[in-house]
Formats: sequence, structure tokens, C-alpha cells
Amino acid sequence: MSDVSDWWHTSIIDMAPGQIRMRGRPIEELIGTISLPQMIWLMTRGDLPNDAQAKLLECALVAAVDHGPQAPSIAAARMAVTCGLGLNGALASAVNMLDDVHGGAGEQAVELYHQIDGIMAEGSSLPDAAASAVRQWQSEKSKYAPGFGHRFHKPRDPRAPRLLALVEDAAQTGTISGRFGTIAQAVQDFLEQKAGKPVPMNIDGATAVIFAELGFAAPLARGLFCLSRSIGIVAHAWEQMEQGGRNKGPTPPGYRWTYEGKNPIE
Repeated sequence: MSDVSDWWHTSIIDMAPGQIRMRGRPIEELIGTISLPQMIWLMTRGDLPNDAQAKLLECALVAAVDHGPQAPSIAAARMAVTCGLGLNGALASAVNMLDDVHGGAGEQAVELYHQIDGIMAEGSSLPDAAASAVRQWQSEKSKYAPGFGHRFHKPRDPRAPRLLALVEDAAQTGTISGRFGTIAQAVQDFLEQKAGKPVPMNIDGATAVIFAELGFAAPLARGLFCLSRSIGIVAHAWEQMEQGGRNKGPTPPGYRWTYEGKNPIE
């Protein structure tokens, strides 16, 4: 039967009748003794964080739960509900929109921070490493530096300074090294010098600092953001269910789109 039992193989969970072990730990010992952030860490990393690490992770998750109905993923969830979908369908519709442009900046920022860290390991100064990595990113991937600037929050994203203050506190207590916070600040300094105006860090850049400091791989940063934003998605979908409405599109019916094609000849 090994060809069947080995079809899937995992170190995450072991089950038998009357027994469930997560990463080797009986589920009944985890229930009531660890928090959800600790459980997320255990499931994705294989071990348990200390209380300070779990608290910092929790702060990042709390900060990113929602950004209003104008966010495409939230709007999609609310529209899905008015089309008859349940909470699970609305959640799936919304999370599937959290890709590179809307939802991927945190993962990309972790990648950028690690790239800068790697350049510094080869002997470059922090300012030079930040400038080199950002220039390469903007040349090869996108003119937008992930995690910096915001189309709505001017002059700054209110979530980022609070998260960065918590990062600084955690670095002072030895919970984290603080080096990725320093790297992110160097990116901001370079962007502002280049643009000649403020280009403040946003929520994605700040949570990316925390995820990188805590040792999460870049792809997991997007997964963690999806977990966080799912809370807001469920809240909006449920609210829309309570409000009612049928077949609501992205704009009220009285508003028309811009038609740019040819009109039929009369």
C-alpha cells in the first residue's frame, strides 16, 4: 500500500481515529494554550514562536485586515453576495483577486529587502545596495517600488508608522535583528531622494519588514496577507448579506461606461 499511502506525504498533520497531531503536537494540547498567530507559525514553519514573536506577527495581521469597499477584492466579495453567493463563495472570489498588483506587494517587498541584504553581504554599503536593488527592480519588473507610496493615503499610510515603531521596540528587546527595518528605511530614503518628494512606506512595506524580520519566506508574506485580508472580506460579505441587494455591479445603474467603439450606421 506504500504507493497509495505515499501519494501524499506531509510533515504537517498526522491523524488516526481519535487522534490528531499538528507538527507532532496533539491538537488537544494546542487548543486553549496557543494563539491563532502561534498556530499559523506552527503550521507554516514547524515550530512555535515565543510570545514576543507571535505578538509582532499578530500586529502585522491586524493591520492589514481591511481597506474598504473601494478595494477590488472587497468590492468583489460584496458583489458576489448580491449575486447569490454564500460567504465561502464571496471569500473565494475576493481572495482570487489578491495577485501581483492587488495583494502581491508584501511578497515583492520581502524579495526586494532580501535582495538588498544580499548585495550588502557582498560588501556594498546600505545606501548603495538599496539604490542598486531599486533601480534593478524598476528596470526589470515595475516602475513601482513595492511597499512604498500610496494612491489614497497622503502624505502617509497611518498603519506604517505604528508598525515600524513596534519593529523598533522588538529590535531593542532582541526579539528581531532590526536589519530589515533599516533596509526598508534606506529604500524610502533613496526613493524620496530620486523623486524629490515624500514617498512613504505603506502597509505592504511595513508588514514586509515584520515578515522578513520574523524569517518568513517571501511567498508566505502573500499567504499571510491573504489570511489577514480574509477577515475583512468575510466582514464585508456578511454586512452585504444583512443589507440585501441584488446583482449590484461596480457602479450604480444610472452611471454608464465610456464606449469607444463604432456606432452602427443608421
